[in-house]
Amino acid sequence: MSGKDKNLHNMSESDSEQEDVGKEGIEWIMNLPDVPMKLPPHVELQRTRVECKADAPIHTDTIQYSGAYASLGIDNSLRLDSFRKNFKIEVIDLKEDDMEFDMIGIDPSLANAFRRILIAEVPTMAIEKVLVANNTSIVQDEVLAHRLGLIPIRVDPRLFEYSDKDTPNEKNTIVFRLHVRCERGKPRLTATSKALTWLPNGSEFPLVSDKSVSNTKPKTYTSFSCSQDTLPEFANNPIGPKDGDIILARLSSGQEIELEAHAVKGMGKTHAKWSPVATAWYRMLPEVVLLEDIEDELAEELKNKCPVNVFDIEDIANGKKRATVARPRACTLCRECIRGEAWEKRVSLRRVKDHFIFKIESTGALPPEVLFTEAVKILEDKCERLIAELS
Repeated sequence: MSGKDKNLHNMSESDSEQEDVGKEGIEWIMNLPDVPMKLPPHVELQRTRVECKADAPIHTDTIQYSGAYASLGIDNSLRLDSFRKNFKIEVIDLKEDDMEFDMIGIDPSLANAFRRILIAEVPTMAIEKVLVANNTSIVQDEVLAHRLGLIPIRVDPRLFEYSDKDTPNEKNTIVFRLHVRCERGKPRLTATSKALTWLPNGSEFPLVSDKSVSNTKPKTYTSFSCSQDTLPEFANNPIGPKDGDIILARLSSGQEIELEAHAVKGMGKTHAKWSPVATAWYRMLPEVVLLEDIEDELAEELKNKCPVNVFDIEDIANGKKRATVARPRACTLCRECIRGEAWEKRVSLRRVKDHFIFKIESTGALPPEVLFTEAVKILEDKCERLIAELS
């Protein structure tokens, strides 16, 4: 065998040996226990937390790219089963008109989607048309109509349809009447939303008047085929303003206001008067970490630095005292605790990227928990429409 043939033979043997070693290596890797790999602590901190420094926050972005940590052997892709396992909602406080809850394991874009839907896309009923018969007050008709439109109405909008160009009826319109007058020689009178009277039979203002036709009933601005108070949903729950103390105008002696107000269904993206919430907002969960033990005088100084009383002091052995984080949720991120010499090395302020404190303040048309449920339904409907258009 020539030298060249020997070299070829040796190369083939070495290749086969490498293949055997490679196969053994793959078999060894396949036989490893199924233990999920973890990111290094400093990388995991950047992925899950926003660090709030004295001058500005850092690591504010959310890593959604599936191959972001591929070099470390970690798949960062979003999986439905993982989302179902980690996502949860915890109700912290629930009252008649406001609600505070935590949304855990969710992306900021989804939390913001709920906020925008609550403000702009959950429908309510609001006064849209005002028919002024008499207004001798100092409040102009346009200003008075605008004030009437901003009065929250206590009624479930899901029981009504959207108003079309057709004749208003009992299924899409609510009619109110306002008639207040300050008698001459009497003190000034304050007209409030309590004076709005619900007209379940529809408008009482004639659309046309023909004196020659005395036997026919005059047409009105609405065409109700039945009285709304006979409907089961309104029989025991009459319609009216949510709050009766909203001031509309101040009337002097001899001044008078007489009008009809027609409320229809709409959404906040058309006009703010249809927004069902006074506000809907969220913030990331604060996280306050003490990087070292802070004792005695420094502990007292740290406690006094915080304006919202996040820190507390506990007694330890030998008469010493140590600072503790007692109420991290109350932190407003004012950064007072990390201002000054060396305090940024002692205290770390953070925000949890996937944990949101959500607050909903309803105007009163629907309870806050129902508003959130309706927002979820609207987002679900949007997703279904998108999937149908893509398929």
